[in-house]
Amino acid sequence: MSLLIKNGRVITAVDDYHADVFVENETISLIGKNLQVEADTVIDASGKYVMPGGLDPHTHMDMPFGGTTSADDFESGTRAAAHGGTTTIIDFAIQTKGESTLAALETWHKKAEGKTAIDYGFHMIVTDMEDDRLWEMKHLADEGVTSYKLFMAYPGVLYVDDGTIFRAMRKAGEDGTVVCMHAENGIVIDEIVKRALAEGKTAPKYHALTRPTRMEAEGVHRAVSIAEVAGVPVYIVHLSCADALEQVTLARNRGVPVFAETCPQYLFLDYTSYEKEGFEGAKYVMTPALREKWNQDELWRGLRFGDLQSIATDHCPFCFKEQKELGVDDFSKIPNGAPGVENRMALVFNGGVHHGRISLNKFVELTSTAAAKTFGLFPKKGTIAVDSDADIVIFNPDRRETISVKNTCTHHMNVDYNAYEGMSVTGFPETVISRGKVIVRDTEYVGAKGDGRFLKRGLYGGLR
Repeated sequence: MSLLIKNGRVITAVDDYHADVFVENETISLIGKNLQVEADTVIDASGKYVMPGGLDPHTHMDMPFGGTTSADDFESGTRAAAHGGTTTIIDFAIQTKGESTLAALETWHKKAEGKTAIDYGFHMIVTDMEDDRLWEMKHLADEGVTSYKLFMAYPGVLYVDDGTIFRAMRKAGEDGTVVCMHAENGIVIDEIVKRALAEGKTAPKYHALTRPTRMEAEGVHRAVSIAEVAGVPVYIVHLSCADALEQVTLARNRGVPVFAETCPQYLFLDYTSYEKEGFEGAKYVMTPALREKWNQDELWRGLRFGDLQSIATDHCPFCFKEQKELGVDDFSKIPNGAPGVENRMALVFNGGVHHGRISLNKFVELTSTAAAKTFGLFPKKGTIAVDSDADIVIFNPDRRETISVKNTCTHHMNVDYNAYEGMSVTGFPETVISRGKVIVRDTEYVGAKGDGRFLKRGLYGGLR
């Protein structure tokens, strides 16, 4: 099948021009002015932006956590992502402590295979890694899983000690792969949580009040220091506050290959969400927690000047009823996570481009290109260029929508609330194309279960 997109304004991380884009056999084959070619499908993009599909490098579909499982599986979650203009996700497979990471990869392949609406890859969450199993990391890389995530948080569940972190980092550095870090001092945080509960502080707001920003900053400092000695690029996930960003900036100024993402929740929501009446604050229990509002200006500064490279979602939804309510009498039992994979592109465009914080090119870089480069997918993904995959979003910069669980244009996630309920956005993805196939047409889903493919990713920096 062939596709011709006419009269659009093509925006990439470095380009901004008017042209037609011609797609054949799932890839872009020709870009030019007033193309005179025959196509099976023609789309007129007059007055709209033609952008690379979004790449969300941090999602948790069908993830067991806190005695339950995230509400979106790979079918519903990737369909919602497509509605929001995201055409690629990188999800997290989870190693069961004491068992093989290769077995974990097989489990997650079974969860996703034949279900996804868009293309997908995997990171591997490593929960232990003894010397006699280090060889598994190279095998994972050979299978296209070229990044690993380790946790300094959640003792007894996902936490790994510094020795394990160093061991895994050193091997990743030798193999040309990347380590992602959840950087918080979980040991100290657990002590703070224990004291709060002993004092009868059980409401959702204490999730935030027991996770101070200094403990995130300490985790970032330690992760960067270990990575520097181990000789590996490190990617800090879901960075939430100015304290943590300061540590990233200091390391990058020394020339350390440290990268970091933030998320829409830290750019548009703040601690006051926890002060909502009753148990409503539980909707916003995520880790790291929402911070005081002033941190947002610092995060936007980091995005503008390149100390934060990507905006991901950490999409990990749990329904308010039945799931979040597991912690109605104890904030530490509320499943950590919130929905967002569908709303990322519109939120960031509105808050970033429409409100003058970032340029159009920076928008594409933050929502697609940078992650594609960091995680071995560029230029197959993350740009509009000849021979790149035809993952394209036709974005209407003037369309206005109000994000709501009741709005069929903004909410297709399998969760009973929207974290951004009532927020108005200007700029919205209308038509979404995945490898040359239209999967969302004028905000209506026209794709099919199983349209997506597993992506074997390259090594860091394009090394092979």
